[in-house]
Amino acid sequence: MPNPNRGAVGFQSNEFEQEYERPSKSELKRQMDDLQKLGALLVAEPRDRVKRVPMPEDVKDAILMCQTITNHEGRRRQLQFVGKKMRSLNEEEVAVIQRTIDSWKGASKAETAALHALERRRDKLLTDDTALTKLLEENPELDVQHLRTLIRNARKEQAESKPPKAYRELFQILKDLSKKAKPAAGEDDEAGDDEPADE
Repeated sequence: MPNPNRGAVGFQSNEFEQEYERPSKSELKRQMDDLQKLGALLVAEPRDRVKRVPMPEDVKDAILMCQTITNHEGRRRQLQFVGKKMRSLNEEEVAVIQRTIDSWKGASKAETAALHALERRRDKLLTDDTALTKLLEENPELDVQHLRTLIRNARKEQAESKPPKAYRELFQILKDLSKKAKPAAGEDDEAGDDEPADE
C-alpha cells in the first residue's frame, strides 16, 4: 500500500536527480576505443589509400608516420597518438572516414570474388576440355596452341607436384582477359546500347 505521507515534505524525489546531457564515462570510453580502432585500421591500410582519405592533414601525417615505425614500443606510442588525433575530429569527419573504409571493404570483397571466379575458370580448363572451346569462342584472338601447351604443362605440374609455373601463367591470361573485358563493357554502356548482353 502506498505511503500517503511520501512526498508530503515539500519536494519530489526526482528533483535531486541530476540530468546528464553529456555521455557517461563508459560511453566516452567506448567512443574513444572505437576511434582508436578506426585509426589502427587506417594504419594497416596501404599508404596510397590513406593519402586519399579526406581528413585533416595533421591526422593523416600521424597515420603515415605510424606506418613507417618498426620498433614495437615506438609504434605502440604512435598508435596512441593517432587515437588522440582521431578524437580531435568532429562527427562528420569521422563519418566520412568510416564511409571510405566501408567502401574499401565492398571493393575488396568484389575483387576477391572476381579472383575466385578466375581461379574456378582456370581449374575448369584443366579438368574439362569443353572449357577451352568456350574460352576460344569468347576470345578468338587467343593463341590456341599456346593455351593447349599451358594446360598440358599445368596438368603435368599438378601430377608431379612441380612448381605451378604454367598454372600461374594460365591464371594471368584469364586475369588479363577480364581486365580487357571491363573497359569494353564500360564503352557499351556509354554507347547506350539497349540490347541485353548475351550470357
